Amino acid sequence: MIRLAELSYHLPQGFLYKNISLFLDRGDKIGLTGKNGVGKSTLLRLIAGDITPTEGNVIREKNLRIGYLTQDIQIEKNISVRNYIEAANGDLKQLEARLEFVNHELVTRTDYESDAYSDLIEEVSQLNDRLNLMGAHQFAEKIEHVLKGLGFKPTEFDNQIASFSGGWQMRVELAKLLVSSPDVLLIDEPTNHLDIVSIQWLEEYLKNYKGGLILISHDRRFLDNVTNRTVEIANQRLYDYKCNYTKYLVLHAEELERTMQAKKNQDREIKRTEDLISKYRAKASKASFAQSLIKKLEKVERIEMDTIERKAFNLKFSLYNPSGRMVLDIKKLNKTYGTKTIFNNMDLVLGRGEKIALLGPNGVGKSTLVKAINKEITYDGEIEFGHNVSIGYFAQDSAEKLNPERTVFETIDDIAEGEKRKDIRNILGAFLFGGEESDKKVKVLSGGERTRLAICRLLFQDFNFLIMDEPTNHLDLNSKEILKDALKSYEGTILLVSHDRDFLDGLSNKIWEIQDGKIKTHYFGVNEFLQRINESFEQDAPKKTAKVQAPVEVIPVVEKVVDRSALKKVESQVKKVEREIEETEIALKLKTEELNATDFANSAKYQKITEEFSKLQAKLDQLMAAWEELQTQLEN
Repeated sequence: MIRLAELSYHLPQGFLYKNISLFLDRGDKIGLTGKNGVGKSTLLRLIAGDITPTEGNVIREKNLRIGYLTQDIQIEKNISVRNYIEAANGDLKQLEARLEFVNHELVTRTDYESDAYSDLIEEVSQLNDRLNLMGAHQFAEKIEHVLKGLGFKPTEFDNQIASFSGGWQMRVELAKLLVSSPDVLLIDEPTNHLDIVSIQWLEEYLKNYKGGLILISHDRRFLDNVTNRTVEIANQRLYDYKCNYTKYLVLHAEELERTMQAKKNQDREIKRTEDLISKYRAKASKASFAQSLIKKLEKVERIEMDTIERKAFNLKFSLYNPSGRMVLDIKKLNKTYGTKTIFNNMDLVLGRGEKIALLGPNGVGKSTLVKAINKEITYDGEIEFGHNVSIGYFAQDSAEKLNPERTVFETIDDIAEGEKRKDIRNILGAFLFGGEESDKKVKVLSGGERTRLAICRLLFQDFNFLIMDEPTNHLDLNSKEILKDALKSYEGTILLVSHDRDFLDGLSNKIWEIQDGKIKTHYFGVNEFLQRINESFEQDAPKKTAKVQAPVEVIPVVEKVVDRSALKKVESQVKKVEREIEETEIALKLKTEELNATDFANSAKYQKITEEFSKLQAKLDQLMAAWEELQTQLEN
């Protein structure tokens, strides 16, 4: 459906990518990953046609419908949610208008025996077929289904878009795209504006989506559950694997190890050849031999290491002064905004060492509760802290509240006191702000870098009660893992608001769910919490016919005996498969170049090359699977 052919894109600071190629077919669901700033969002803009490449082409099938959700949406606001989504499906409206016109003609005309009247009858049949194919008769139901799944209440469907916050307006735009069912969906960070329940629903929806999908997300579980391909941008290149993100990490590490060994072997051979050239080039009788070695060396395609940098910063929250046994006591908490009640006589007690995940749909009061605890808003009722409680607080806007005119170093230097001052440079270096990076002004930092800096500030504060409201927004996957490990080892008390399921998994020992202005406590983890939500969704879904599983043959375990001859045989098979993998990769590269040089308009030739390409790719996948199986045999 979409092909990138030798595409390059240049910015004033240099190339984002050089000569990259990519093919997206129907059913491909690509997770687009990479560090902040490598050009993920830019690549979506290139595919969508918002910007043009510096070199190369983006080739799209004729009449291809692309739905693009950008982080900076432009949305009509003086219209209701329902009407906005209905108006967006222009093709459907035109077909319905034409059907209404043709039906009117059939009723009012009297030339029943004419060819023109027969043509109208035929057209009615065709129009109904097309409308059925587009799901037009269930269109209203589909709009309501999608809006409910994304967290809208039925009473809000006809509200003006302007009455919603920016995050909810993003949901309206996403709903419009999902309802219109384009051939290709390009979605940039959809989970940033969704709560944990809506993320769960969107995940299921996209898993069943039949078109092509390219998704940017820092939510590892979301990527793993939705995508079947992973494309990582690094080193101005694309690394493309037919698997989800977690599997990709394993396969890339294995490939890197194989490439490293191959490079060592090649380097040894090159060194041996260079030594021979040096030895014989000065001798007249061996000069021709030396020249042939030189030509041979010039033809060698040098193996380059495709290393993807995954730097880690060191993060550890220390506990210097423990609190008393009771950390927080909330009594009769009430909070309203206008006519909307957020909390109604809420009672709550938090003990030392508890790690709480505060969950609930957007708008129920998670951030409001956090702000009340931190005395940022007024409320009715009592909020009391226990003995010796000191708070460390990361708010949703902590990164944005940093002074944009201060440097990274000055941002930390302004709050550091006592002995901690001498550690500023070392700690900034551990957070990837070493050297000249520490002299950058905050205003030039990316969203992820600002979040890292705001978290770094916490290390220069003494606290035993850590409150974090959506700390993972804008953090890349690697940084989130580091933060999670630090929170798991922290010995103080934690109250954590997050919609990232993978981040929360194994981190909390109790869940507070806000329901109807009160807190419902769950004494299990986030996975069980989500499982119960899934079960409630499944009750409303149509029942599927259960598949009868064939009985599994139980193979008795026997003691293994090392067979040296068998071992040699497997090692020989491994080498043979590795040679075939190398040959197939070369053939695949040549076929890709042939595919890039072929025009979509030449459909017969293009189809033939595509089929040959698919066969080679399938062969490579089989060889890779065989190689993994042989490696398992060797290990055993």
